[in-house]
This record gives sequence, structure tokens and C-alpha cells, in this order.
Amino acid sequence: MKREKTMINKIKKLYKKYEEIISYLFFGVLTTVVSFGTYIFFANILFPQKTDLDIQIANILSWICAVAFAYITNRIWVFKSKTKGKMQIKEIFNFVSARIASLLVDMAMMYIMYSLMHINDTIAKIIVQFVVVAMNYILSKLIIFKK
Repeated sequence: MKREKTMINKIKKLYKKYEEIISYLFFGVLTTVVSFGTYIFFANILFPQKTDLDIQIANILSWICAVAFAYITNRIWVFKSKTKGKMQIKEIFNFVSARIASLLVDMAMMYIMYSLMHINDTIAKIIVQFVVVAMNYILSKLIIFKK
């Protein structure tokens, strides 16, 4: 019994130490699910012909859904921001600006992989998500939700 309590305490201590990263990864996975799910919906339901332009539009629409979800989860549960008023407007502006930067990287990578290299759009989107998640964490940690 004592050994179990010791193990539980160690796990709690580790979680507390890495809570922000664990939370970011958890909500990053959920944001990726939102991004990927909405992309699949838009790309396959709204744009079944999948022209180069269709893929980019589907990508932008999924980005909008993911950014809205990510801002809320990052603000509340990951970085636990308490800003209000003008500071919150600045925080939202910085968040969206940083996400626009990652969107441009996302779009460029999708264009290169889908349009130029002819990689399946779903596979390309999965690859791109790894780059975007890492980039977004760095920008969020260093610029948007810095303590």
C-alpha cells in the first residue's frame, strides 16, 4: 500500500512538473483532430474534385476551425491566461498572428507535397501537422502566453 502511494506521488510530481507540456500535447492532439477532421470534411464533401485551389480552401477553412478551438483550450487549460480587456485583445491578436505564420508554412508545405510532389493530400496533411504543432507551441510559449 505504501509503495503504491509513493508511486502515485511520484506520478503526480512528474505531472505537475510537466503539466504545461502534457496539457499542450493533449490539446494539440485534439486541435489536430479538429483540423484534420474539418479538413477531411471540407476536402471530400465540399470540394470532391480536389483541384489545387480546392485543397487550399479546405485547408484554410480547417485552419479557422482549429485556431478557434486552440485559442480557447490554450488560454484556459494550457497556459492558464487570466488577461482581460485590452490585454486579452492583444493576446488574441498575437495568437491569430502566430497562427497565420504557421498557416503560411502549412499552405506552402501542402502546395509542395500535393501540387508539386503529388503526395496524397491526406498523407501530406498528416506530415504538415507535426511541423505546425511544434511551431505553434514555440510561438505560444515564447510570444503569446509568456509569463
